[in-house]
Amino acid sequence: MTTAIRHDDTPDPFPAESASLAQRLEGGYRQAEAGTPSSDTLLINEQSRLLEAGGRRIHKLGFGQSPFPVFAPAVAALAEHAGEKAYLPVQGLAALREQVAAFHRATDETAWEAQRVVVGPGSKLLLFALMKSLPEADILIPAPAWVSYAPQARLAGQRAVRLEADFESRWQVTAEQLDACCRDAPERLKVLILNAPGNPTGLSPDAESQQRLAEVARRHGVLVLADEIYAMLDHAGAHRAFARDYPEGTVTTSGLSKWCGAGGWRLGVMHVPAALGDELFQRLIGLASETWSSVTSPVQYAAITAYTLSSALTAYVARQRMILAELGEACANRLSAAGVRVHAPDGGFYLFPDFGAFRESLARRGITTSAELTRRLLDEAGVALLPGSAFGCRPHQLTARLAYVDFDGAALLDGEGAVLDHPASRSLLEGIEALVAWLEQG
Repeated sequence: MTTAIRHDDTPDPFPAESASLAQRLEGGYRQAEAGTPSSDTLLINEQSRLLEAGGRRIHKLGFGQSPFPVFAPAVAALAEHAGEKAYLPVQGLAALREQVAAFHRATDETAWEAQRVVVGPGSKLLLFALMKSLPEADILIPAPAWVSYAPQARLAGQRAVRLEADFESRWQVTAEQLDACCRDAPERLKVLILNAPGNPTGLSPDAESQQRLAEVARRHGVLVLADEIYAMLDHAGAHRAFARDYPEGTVTTSGLSKWCGAGGWRLGVMHVPAALGDELFQRLIGLASETWSSVTSPVQYAAITAYTLSSALTAYVARQRMILAELGEACANRLSAAGVRVHAPDGGFYLFPDFGAFRESLARRGITTSAELTRRLLDEAGVALLPGSAFGCRPHQLTARLAYVDFDGAALLDGEGAVLDHPASRSLLEGIEALVAWLEQG
């Protein structure tokens, strides 16, 4: 594999001082837009809605939202606490932080401490707040990786650096890549973002690879930001938290959006280990106090129930894992049989297919980039995917993210036994067939 590092930090200049205020504003907006375009994941959802409103049948495999209902006891708790109106502590409700810490100690075998937990309005804003609270740093981001990491790094005034992965490495950053990057400008703080199971790939590093990565991070003093929002949806229930291998240097984020089906509740959590000292933690709390103040009170009270381990919660998560495992493997197998290179997922609800085997036939149809591929696929087959370029891959790399969530999660959650023959799965499987049929037209 060829190690590649790319820097994402070339802003456009502002207009000359003699320009009018309107021109200066427009120039400033052009600079901002170059670094912070609208989120592709949200954009594809809106495009799909517009096409559906026009009467088109759209297979929605682009937007990665949990198809499952929110854990029912948490919904009941939300209703019970709907009258809560007081501002809660900036760091988060003490009882919730205690429950979150206990939950992660039990599920991840990590040493979460309640006093080092921060509750925020979604893990997305917590990630940005951490980057903004750091001194000047290189934010090391895998390619592919979630669409918002690089724009957030730039908004935080940090330098985004891409570490390119490939199919052969299962889209994982290697210890050798990290070591090489750390030797480049060693005087700069390095912050490695790791998301496992990953968005957009659905993949996680194996234990040995992760331990080697942790050894390099420790040797070079790298801060690791472990985005483990999909950890509970590891299909085998075998997620290995990065903090198990590098506890002193790993900040971990999670939340309710994926495993609890509560994306719209906007509740995320972050653990900052005591070994990192008080300065970073206090800066993080200070930033929170000047921006979001506190997370919605009823949601925090309801989250106590969501984070309380019980037989009902265990069954709820286990059923999700089983459903996602069966559907993810079926989708991967069908695509592989059609000649698409794709890894079966380890967790979450994503595949990251590589359409490189179809490069010649796609080129004959005027398709040479991943953005062209997904645009034509949506227009001609009604299948919504996101291009690999949205996740930091090079434009001519014919990859895309497929979110296998176009199914009735409530119906499957209430059902029993096999998933593939259930009517609730039909829309997803028809979408995969529509994708294959479109590929075979060439």
